Amino acid sequence: MSERLQPGDVAPDFELPDADASPVSLASLRGKRVILYFYPAAMTPGCTKESVDFQSSLADLEAAGATVVGVSPDAPAKLAKFREKEGLSFPLLSDPGTEVLRAYGAYGEKKLYGKVVVGVIRSTFIIDPEGKVEKAYYNVKATGHVERLRRDLAV
Repeated sequence: MSERLQPGDVAPDFELPDADASPVSLASLRGKRVILYFYPAAMTPGCTKESVDFQSSLADLEAAGATVVGVSPDAPAKLAKFREKEGLSFPLLSDPGTEVLRAYGAYGEKKLYGKVVVGVIRSTFIIDPEGKVEKAYYNVKATGHVERLRRDLAV
């Protein structure tokens, strides 16, 4: 299992393709507060709920100076379908090799229906404008997570 990030750690840089297969890097977002969330799979009930919640709160989060970015192991074509189906307007990035997921400690052993499995650990990071981890949330629930972020960010 990957090491978990803590507040104050430098956020691992990355470059991943978005839903249109265009590269997006964390470095290109420097100077902005980034809400980076990792989810297991597009178009599944929990991931849809979480992503739609982010979309519903997007105007408030952006008004507070935050940029939302989602990451999953899905291919760009699946992310594009997910974006269109759910009306998502923020970047969805593809990490099929799970290198970025692992760098953030968002991939490894987890419990699923009482069994230990290896996969994506639903996690969210707030990264400050200088590229440091401000907050790290691991094993979050899809429902209610965005509301908790809003409270923590006073949005």
